[in-house]
Amino acid sequence: MKVSFNDLVLKAVASALRQHPDVNVSWLGDKIRKNKHIHIGVAVAVKDGLMVPVIRFADNKSLAHIGTEVKELAQKAHDKKLQPSDWEGSTFTISNLGMFGIEEFTAIINPPDACILAVGGIKETPIVKNGQVVPGNVMKVTMSCDHRAVDGAVGSAFLKTLKGLLEDPVRILI
Repeated sequence: MKVSFNDLVLKAVASALRQHPDVNVSWLGDKIRKNKHIHIGVAVAVKDGLMVPVIRFADNKSLAHIGTEVKELAQKAHDKKLQPSDWEGSTFTISNLGMFGIEEFTAIINPPDACILAVGGIKETPIVKNGQVVPGNVMKVTMSCDHRAVDGAVGSAFLKTLKGLLEDPVRILI
């Protein structure tokens, strides 16, 4: 089974959420719920708009398992066969518009989640490595946080961990 880059991002996000439980929270109107499990919503564009099926217990699943489940849920979304149990209960959402040629964007939070990660496309860009300009791949991500539940310092610590995992993906496969 072929694993997509989006599957790798999802696995890295699950791993980073495990390390930063204060990001895996929900805003419930008058209180913050700290979620015990990591259930990641994956935004899927369909003919009539957007569906967000959920990969449950994402931190406990292999990359191959995540890849299979995302493909199955995306197909169900396109076929209009998703059930409420397929889209309810996310604790964090990922929206990836890279496949549409979008480099960066800001995603709107999917309540009651406190955060959503907007993932842009990978672009070959000149980068400086050891004092030399060399070709490199750059992907921009933006995280929107509901500051009633997750403030900038907490969110940026999560993003720093996520960046490290995406730059060295072997760490999420162990």
